[in-house]
Amino acid sequence: MRRFHLILPAVRAVLALAALIAPSAVAAHPHVWVTVETEVVYNEQKAITGFRHKWTFDEGYSRFAVEGRDLNRDGNYDREELAELAEVNISSLKEFDFFTFPKLGGTLLPREEPKDYWLEYHDGLLTLYLTLPLTTPLAADKIKNFSFAVYDPTFYVDFALAEKDPIRLSAAPPGCAPVIKEPHPDAAQRGAQTLSQAFSGNPDAEAASIAEQYARSVHIVCPAG
Repeated sequence: MRRFHLILPAVRAVLALAALIAPSAVAAHPHVWVTVETEVVYNEQKAITGFRHKWTFDEGYSRFAVEGRDLNRDGNYDREELAELAEVNISSLKEFDFFTFPKLGGTLLPREEPKDYWLEYHDGLLTLYLTLPLTTPLAADKIKNFSFAVYDPTFYVDFALAEKDPIRLSAAPPGCAPVIKEPHPDAAQRGAQTLSQAFSGNPDAEAASIAEQYARSVHIVCPAG
């Protein structure tokens, strides 16, 4: 089973969001739950430049992650106290494609390193904010073939879209709106078939394929013309 490693050599080692994971992804199941809110960012030319993510962790993980980090013992966890943990989380994301999979047609679009990131702890929940730029802005005339999804290919983290306004568009052309597409009804059956073959060949690739089948994807619909 895949496990998060304790990777901080601090007094209180903390589970990182995407720390190094051992083989056998197909045996994994969620151990961390994350609620996703994402803002799709446009530039002045109305091309998509990237994503602003807000990922809120479950109460159990949140409590564990901040333990021992109230350095001034004022009962709060400010941005400075959580900066090291944020850095560890962000540095670990690259190995997992930043858990963000933007595609043009069936081709995965390259992304840059995350920027403008920080952690916030409020009402017992830890939230990671980050901006994930696309390497090349996606022109408006290609939007109809664009989609993205947020999921963990290893199944260790369960990413679920927030119930209210999970996807927003920043400075999009007038009339454009995000549309959330549910997984195909046969996804579970296809996933089970893939799972039965996962231990032959490449288990990591098989697990990623299964995860993609279960993920909800986001498409952007704009007025014709």
